[in-house]
Amino acid sequence: MAVTRLNHAVLYVRDAERSAGFYADVLGFRRLPAEFPGAVFMQAPGSNNDHDLGLFSIGAAAEASQAGRRTVGLYHLAWEVETLEDLEQLADALSEAGALVGASDHGTTKALYGRDPDGIEFEVSWLVPAELIDDAAIAAKSRIGRLDIAGEKARYGARTRGGVGVSSPAPTSA
Repeated sequence: MAVTRLNHAVLYVRDAERSAGFYADVLGFRRLPAEFPGAVFMQAPGSNNDHDLGLFSIGAAAEASQAGRRTVGLYHLAWEVETLEDLEQLADALSEAGALVGASDHGTTKALYGRDPDGIEFEVSWLVPAELIDDAAIAAKSRIGRLDIAGEKARYGARTRGGVGVSSPAPTSA
């Protein structure tokens, strides 16, 4: 028995409608026609999941999460994009929305970090395809570098499809 992937996440937010607007406008999620009072269900672009994100309203008086600062809890969710061009477009959208809080090069993963209207952090990343992972990319996994999307596009190509879920070199045949 083995878990194969994350199917969906559910977030408690102050206002599900406000959060749904953010995830739709900034990340391109689409709202699903589910009927559930105080909740919105959304699907990521390109997903075939029933839903990828459930947003449940708990009210404007809700305190900010203290996870990682004062309490245990989830740090962030991470979604993958297909190309560096997609990652660059999301960097622009997150910046425009005032939601971009970081951009890092993890060697085999190129990542943006954002916060939604409730301060819940998320990651959007592009993974170097296994067949393009070289010694430099592997060595860079041991540090967090500054993300240079233009440089990465020059190195890997703007429209090269990422290595969906892969951050290790492709096996070699002996």
